[in-house]
Amino acid sequence: MIYYLTYYLMTDNTFIASHHNFMIYCYIMKTKKSRSFYIILAAILSVLFILFAVKPLSTEYQFIPEWKIDVTNPNLKQADSNQKIHHYKLGQTLGYFTEDGKITNFVSFPFKASVSEYYYTTYNTNNKSSQIFNPDGTEKSRINISGFPMIDNENIFVFLPGGSAFVMCDSDGNRMWEFSGAVPITAFDSSKSGVACGFADGTVRVLDLTGRVIQNFIPGGSDYPVILGVAISNAGDMIATVSGQNKQRFVLAKKNGTQTKIIFHEFLDISDPSQKLVKFSENDNYVYYVSGDKLGIVDTQTKKHIHINISGQAISLRENNNSVFLLTKDQNKYTVYTVEKFATLTGSFSFEANNAFIHAYDDALYVGKDYTISKLHIKKE
Repeated sequence: MIYYLTYYLMTDNTFIASHHNFMIYCYIMKTKKSRSFYIILAAILSVLFILFAVKPLSTEYQFIPEWKIDVTNPNLKQADSNQKIHHYKLGQTLGYFTEDGKITNFVSFPFKASVSEYYYTTYNTNNKSSQIFNPDGTEKSRINISGFPMIDNENIFVFLPGGSAFVMCDSDGNRMWEFSGAVPITAFDSSKSGVACGFADGTVRVLDLTGRVIQNFIPGGSDYPVILGVAISNAGDMIATVSGQNKQRFVLAKKNGTQTKIIFHEFLDISDPSQKLVKFSENDNYVYYVSGDKLGIVDTQTKKHIHINISGQAISLRENNNSVFLLTKDQNKYTVYTVEKFATLTGSFSFEANNAFIHAYDDALYVGKDYTISKLHIKKE
């Protein structure tokens, strides 16, 4: 009896022990399978990540210095017949230079000046007449009209005393036509197709190059509707404005028969009374405008738009192939922003100066800084 009881107990304990060992074995095997599963899964995910993540490195713009010239007291040189010349204005000096760094003309002026690729002029506070000069310094014409001259590419204007009227002149100095408004002019732009003029009362007049008014437009939408910036497209069929206080507003409008139709608008986050930069791209596919710390870009075909953060007051915007360059100023700090394909910020650089300018042409960016001009070769690699 005792024997069988002992046998029974031994057998039962052996069974329990065997069962326990079996459970441990199963757990170990399950753990190994789980580990194997996760290891294999991790390996598969790693391979997939590498396959999807591997792609050619993106190309970036490189600005390679080519030359730097001093314009304080330059030795003037004549440009070759096949050389392209560019204009500049730095502080109280202006002039022209070639792509290989020759200064072809240098002019200092005491008060104000206006310069373009085609002509330049200087004037004083009590201007009774204006001399228009060719880039080589020879006199092109004389305009016997009191007022302040402005040269915008090939277009020549004189803004009359009082600030509400202007005259367009031909290159020989002859008065072509005059336009007068009832209130002061606060924004102005011209293109190869016409002239856009914004006034303090919030109205915009668009004229063709014969002086005929082809659009009358009021952007509206603000308590104080003054026009702070205006641009006219190269085709002459679109105008863009930044206007008003409380709320400030950007408007893009297109000529539709005898009417002007707003095709895009937005209210801006800031309402300051300073003049605003507004500019169309050369092909009219984009329009740029600056308000506060934002550069706005609108695709005139799709109406898609973006904002790019910037710092400082916008000074000028230059286009070059598939990029535009924006120059801003914050006290003595200038910043150049590079926007690729007209809508993507690809980089920026800053420098200290009292006066600066930028100019873009072909594969080069020219940067003027106080008394020097530098040529930077633009390369994408």
